[in-house]
Amino acid sequence: MQYLVNVIDGRSNSGTEEEAVAIDAFNEKLQAGGHWVFAAGLADPSASTVIDGRQDEPVFTDGPFVEAKEWAAGLWIIEAPDLDVALKLMAEGSKACNRRLEVRPLLQEP
Repeated sequence: MQYLVNVIDGRSNSGTEEEAVAIDAFNEKLQAGGHWVFAAGLADPSASTVIDGRQDEPVFTDGPFVEAKEWAAGLWIIEAPDLDVALKLMAEGSKACNRRLEVRPLLQEP
């Protein structure tokens, strides 16, 4: 099963050199264990564009879709046999990046 893991932060580009080293080591562990699918940092929410294409003409709005004190600053997509394994792995990820994480299962196609 695959899981989306959002890295939660309230500051842009707040990572330290020590955190980068710890994240790299954690990513290597995910890869070695066969859990790695994808990971990336995200630009500040102010760089986003919201698109509403539900009407005849799409509406484009600058900025985040919701004002919040915290946001997804990065993400992992991991592979794990079940939620317990995903949570155990990402507890280590939270420590490595020094941020709170949100773990959410990806929906499986029927």
